Amino acid sequence: MKRTLQIRRTVLTLATLAGFSAVLFLHPDLQQPISSGSSEVASGEAADVLETLAVKGRAPKTNYSRDQFGDGWRESGGCDMRNIILNRDLSDAVVNDKCQVTKGLLHDPYTGKDIAFNRGPDTSDDVQIDHVVALSDAWQKGAQQLSTAERENLANDPLELLAVDGPANQQKSDGDAATWLPQNKPFRCQYVARQIAVKKKYRLWVTTAEKDAIKRVLVACPGQKLPAK
Repeated sequence: MKRTLQIRRTVLTLATLAGFSAVLFLHPDLQQPISSGSSEVASGEAADVLETLAVKGRAPKTNYSRDQFGDGWRESGGCDMRNIILNRDLSDAVVNDKCQVTKGLLHDPYTGKDIAFNRGPDTSDDVQIDHVVALSDAWQKGAQQLSTAERENLANDPLELLAVDGPANQQKSDGDAATWLPQNKPFRCQYVARQIAVKKKYRLWVTTAEKDAIKRVLVACPGQKLPAK
């Protein structure tokens, strides 16, 4: 009788462990270290600044619109910010007398592929200018409390802007680091560091899930610095 009970207990224990292993296999994200309790710790300037950001829940999206961040691209020296960023991020950029980038080559940070850019009604959207911290995400994490001028500065700040693959930008939509990261894994460290820099500069907060996701990325790149611009 005792031996029968012992066998039953052993079988039950093995079944429980097998079930737990199956859950981990089906949900690999559960195997990822989060933050506390992990032997792997993010370090460096980006990780340090991340710890200074407020952690709060996402505020309602009430009253959000793109117009809350200004009416389109700001102009500087006769050039709008879209073309300024294209000229910054594309190799061999060609600029016409209207300060418009007409062609160039983008080494896309989000996908890792090269994209030949040609200005035109059917091709310009192949390369888009991404707000690294999506404006609706910013709105829900502190930008509602900024002045109109500060929000316009945020939307046109080169620190916040990157020329990227159009479809990848559309896929990202208004996601934060907890819901979307670039397909190009080697760029993820720079990507979250730029988000940290923007959120620090404009006093925006992060959610717990977002902070944990950023930490997981930064573990892979100790010493990661923040971008200057």
